[in-house]
Amino acid sequence: MANRPGLTRSLPFGLYMGAMVLDPILQPLLPTGFDERWLYGVKVGLVLVALAALWRHYAELKDISSVRRSEWALALGIGAAVFVLWVNLDFQPLAFAGSGGFDPRTGEGVSLGFAAVRLAGAILIVPVMEELFWRSFILRWIQHSSFIAVDPAALGLRALVISSALFASEHRLWFAGLLAGLAYGWLYKRSGKLWVPILAHAVTNGLLGAYVLATGSWTFW
Repeated sequence: MANRPGLTRSLPFGLYMGAMVLDPILQPLLPTGFDERWLYGVKVGLVLVALAALWRHYAELKDISSVRRSEWALALGIGAAVFVLWVNLDFQPLAFAGSGGFDPRTGEGVSLGFAAVRLAGAILIVPVMEELFWRSFILRWIQHSSFIAVDPAALGLRALVISSALFASEHRLWFAGLLAGLAYGWLYKRSGKLWVPILAHAVTNGLLGAYVLATGSWTFW
């Protein structure tokens, strides 16, 4: 794996997306009484195992202590700004047609188990998985095929725009996703540290999760 940096940064993301594709196939095969919403936990569990197994290969995640306080503060601000944009850009033609989202309610109200698993995945696992794939790999690979040697500071506008457009394509709110991709990519270029966009992404997802639970706007999940 050490000599396949693209694979190590793609595998967790690939497992997640593959599990999403298999969801409709697996649901009819689930045991009676098994709630299909737990499949989200299975997906993020697979990603967590993959990240843990491959962690030693992620040089860009080794030294979190090098991130300065000003960079943490900037990440918090950008993450919050992306959240505000996200919840205010949910209209046509800036969004793909979508489903009802992840609804954690049961007959007795919101299930703490479903909500906790969804929040943990969105805040702790998905940002690491997606930033490794979209920013550390795809963004730098578009800049140069020998991406592992690309300094984030050398990233150009072309790579930033293309990678952000691809990132947008996996989100129902594609325009908000485009802006988020540009924001996270800019943070990576500016700071040179992947932990900075990871934190911004986690802040966005955390605020979005709190908003969803407070308002019942399940389509955002």
